[in-house]
Amino acid sequence: MKKRNRILLAAGIAAVILLAAFIPRWFSRPTINTEATAPAPPSVARNAGSNAVPVSVYIAEPSYISSGIHATGSLVPSEEVELTTEVAGKVTKIFFNEGSFVKQGDLLIKINDEDLQAQLVRAEFQEKLLAEKLERQKILLTKEAISREAYDQLATDHNMIVADIRLLKVRIDKTELRAPFDGIIGFRYVSEGSYMQPGSKVARLVDKSSLIVEFSISEKNIATQLLSKHVVFRTEGFIQDFRAQVYAVEPILNERTRTISLRARYDNSRGLLLPGMSAAVTLITNESSHALQVPTEAIVPDISGVSVWTIQHGLAVATPIETGERSEQMVEVLSGLAVGDTVVTSGLMQLRPGVPVKINEPEIKQVNNNKGNVEGRL
Repeated sequence: MKKRNRILLAAGIAAVILLAAFIPRWFSRPTINTEATAPAPPSVARNAGSNAVPVSVYIAEPSYISSGIHATGSLVPSEEVELTTEVAGKVTKIFFNEGSFVKQGDLLIKINDEDLQAQLVRAEFQEKLLAEKLERQKILLTKEAISREAYDQLATDHNMIVADIRLLKVRIDKTELRAPFDGIIGFRYVSEGSYMQPGSKVARLVDKSSLIVEFSISEKNIATQLLSKHVVFRTEGFIQDFRAQVYAVEPILNERTRTISLRARYDNSRGLLLPGMSAAVTLITNESSHALQVPTEAIVPDISGVSVWTIQHGLAVATPIETGERSEQMVEVLSGLAVGDTVVTSGLMQLRPGVPVKINEPEIKQVNNNKGNVEGRL
């Protein structure tokens, strides 16, 4: 009996020892979270920040583009004249201020005409006397009281005095210098009391409401239809471009330079530009308002041609394109892109087909702003 008790006691002690060894391990086992270990959806995996390449992009949109012939020209006024006197005499009155606007027909200066006015009064008295005498002679001629020869001689004298009166009025008119057209009058070179000789310079009158862009192009472009072509030009002091239209082509080439001269008219009613300014001119030969363009940094040359990286469903895709006209910052895309395509402009060296990308939002705005500035200058 005692032996049986001893066996039971040893078995109980062994059980307690085993329980004491395994219970801590049981409670320390980690809890398995099936949600955390579930595989990520494909869309999440593609856009994982650790794998995506950060890039900036440009959205392809229709824009204006042009190409043409470049030249250097100058701006000249549509009307310009050096005002001079036609008769000799002393200046009695000046009616204009330097730099002021004058209208056609405005009186500018007056030269002394007292002697001419006196001759006119005398001639008018003589004409009146001869006219009365001619009426009486006409009555006598009808009664055959005088000869036809005597009447004709008196009529001739009357006509000559009438002609003298007209001549005196013309000479008096020439003592008044008037504006031949609307414009801005420049510095004056006379003063009241000055004695003027015929041809003496008074001032310069310029009509700058309409300016003419004068430039020349090579004779190799003579086959191009030049008349009515549009011209884009830029001048010093202005960041924007100005547009004009060709209205005249010189009918003969310059034999020394082998160039042909053209004139384009620019509406300067706002008065921004001044005659005499230089102009960097582009004669537009081709233009489109619906062209697709991408920044030059987006172009990737390869053996087969050129391509750009586009983004489709968050992945980088190499897209072959055909290019056209090229400017300093933009390249025209003739085929390969559609309106609204997203074109990568930075991070190109890290891209491979199918690589996930992450768009850098601040750089998108910067690229779009640059795009607006480029389009504004075209």
